[in-house]
Amino acid sequence: MTTKADLLVLGGGIAGCAAALRAADLGASVILVAKDELGQTNTAWAQGGIIGLAPPEEGDSPDLLAADIDAAGGGLCRSEAVRLLAEEGPRLCRSFLWERLGVPFDLGRTGTPDPTAEAAHSARRIYHAKDATGLAIQSALSEAVRSHPNIQVRERLVLVDLITSPHHCLNPVRVYEPIRVHGAFLFDPATGAVEGLLARRTLLATGGLGYLYLHTTNPPSATGDGLAAAYRASARIVNCEYIQFHPTALYVPGKPRTLLTEALRGEGARLLNRKGERFMAKYAPEHLELAPRDVVSRAIFQEMASSGEACVYLDLGPVAARLDLETHFPTVLAACRAEGLDPRRQPIPVVPAAHYFCGGVLVDLEGRTSLSGLFAAGEVACTGLHGANRLASTSLLEGLLWGFRGAEAIVAELAGPADPDPGELARWHTPEAPESTDPLLIDQDWGLIRSTLWNYAGIVRTGGRLHRAKADLHYLAHRIERFYHESLLSRELLELRSGILCAKLILNAALQNPESRGCHYRVD
Repeated sequence: MTTKADLLVLGGGIAGCAAALRAADLGASVILVAKDELGQTNTAWAQGGIIGLAPPEEGDSPDLLAADIDAAGGGLCRSEAVRLLAEEGPRLCRSFLWERLGVPFDLGRTGTPDPTAEAAHSARRIYHAKDATGLAIQSALSEAVRSHPNIQVRERLVLVDLITSPHHCLNPVRVYEPIRVHGAFLFDPATGAVEGLLARRTLLATGGLGYLYLHTTNPPSATGDGLAAAYRASARIVNCEYIQFHPTALYVPGKPRTLLTEALRGEGARLLNRKGERFMAKYAPEHLELAPRDVVSRAIFQEMASSGEACVYLDLGPVAARLDLETHFPTVLAACRAEGLDPRRQPIPVVPAAHYFCGGVLVDLEGRTSLSGLFAAGEVACTGLHGANRLASTSLLEGLLWGFRGAEAIVAELAGPADPDPGELARWHTPEAPESTDPLLIDQDWGLIRSTLWNYAGIVRTGGRLHRAKADLHYLAHRIERFYHESLLSRELLELRSGILCAKLILNAALQNPESRGCHYRVD
C-alpha cells in the first residue's frame, strides 16, 4: 500500500466537509469518504438551526452563550472547549457558512440572518433555514467539496477498521513502538472488496449511533462505525453513558420517528397529556417547555408511565396563531400531513427518541485524539463541550469549528518533521470460503440490541436494568464476532459489529457511573 493523500476524512457531514475544505484550501491533498452518497448524513436531518449569536444590542454575548452551555451540561463541560466555541464558533458560522458558502439562512429586515429562540437559550441566537437548516448547510458543503480541485470524493464505502502500526505491521519488532494511525480499510458493497487507503493523517467524522435505540431521530446509517473502529485501535473513549434523547419525535405506530424541531417549543408550542392538560409546570416550573432536553424528555416519560399511554401531545396552536406554519415549518407540516395529521387543528402525538451522543473519542481543542495520526470531529468526537447534556443547536457549530481547527492543525503538522515510516503493512485478508450473511439473523440481532438499550439503558436507568442488559448482550457480542469472522463481508454485517461494540461501551459506562447527571439518569 502507498500513501494516497495528506488527509483522509471519514465522513461527509458538517465536520468532515468543513475539515476537507479547510485542509484543501491550505494546499493539502484530501480524500473524503462518505458511507452513502455525499449529503446523506445526520447533518442533513438537522431541522432546528445553528448558533450565530443575537446582535449585541439585544443583550447576547459569548459569556451568556457559555453560561447556557454550562447550565445544560450538568457541570461536566470542559471550560476551555465552551469558551472556544462561544468566542469563535458564531463568527465562523457567519463567515464560512453564510458569507463564503452562501447557506440560505432566513434573513431579517436588515438582510442578515434572523435568529430565533430555542430551549435553554437565554437569547434569540439560532440561525435557521426554515425548519431544514441542516439540509441547507449540507447541500452547500457538498457542492463546495465536489467542486474543490484538492478533494477527491469516494462514496458508498463502509469503514472496516483503522490501519495502525504496530497492529498491521508485518515486522513484529514494531510492537514496541507507540500506536499510530495510517489510514483505513474500507469495504465497497458494490464489489465486495476491501481497500486500504493510506494517508499521512486521518480524521474521523463518522457521526453518531442513534440507530442503536428502538426510537431514534437518526437515520439507519448511524451505527457508531467510527467510535467502534477507534476503540478497536485503542483510542481513548469517554462519556459513553450520556445519550441525549430529543423530547419530541412524531409518534406513529409502526413508522420511523420523525424529529419535530426544538424551534417549535421555542416559538410557543405546548406539551399536553392525554387529558389535554399542560404538564411541564410539574417538572420545570421556571422554564416549562423550554427546559433542557433531558428534563423535558424525563417529564414526558413520567407522564407516559403514569398514564399508561404510548405518547403525549404537542400543541402547535400558539405557534400557528402568530406564524405561518407553511412558511416557517414546512418540513414539520409535510411530515404531519403525510400521516393524516393537521397540527394547525389538533395536537400531534410525540415521544422522546435517541438523538445525540454526547460522548465519543476524546479530542483536544484541535481535534487530536490519543493516537498519533488520528483526529476526530463532530458527533463521533468528545470535545467536552456538551458535558452531560448537549445544549440545542450546538452540535452543528461544534462539528464546523472542530473540523476547521482540526484541518488547520493537520496542515501545520504536515509542514513539520517527516512522519515515522509506517513500514510494510499487511493487506486485508478475506477468508477463502466464507458463508453468506443471513439477513434474518442480522435483523434479529439488531432487534435485540435496539430493544435492550431502549428498555434498560434509555431515558431512566437503574443498576438492575443495566446489569440485565449487559448480561443479555454479552453472549450476543460473542455470536456476532464469530459471525463476522466466518461470513462474507457486507455493509449490514459491519454495521452490526459496530453496533454491538458501541452498545457494550454505553452499558459499561452507565454501570460505572452511579451518579445521575444530565442525560444519564439513574433512579436508584
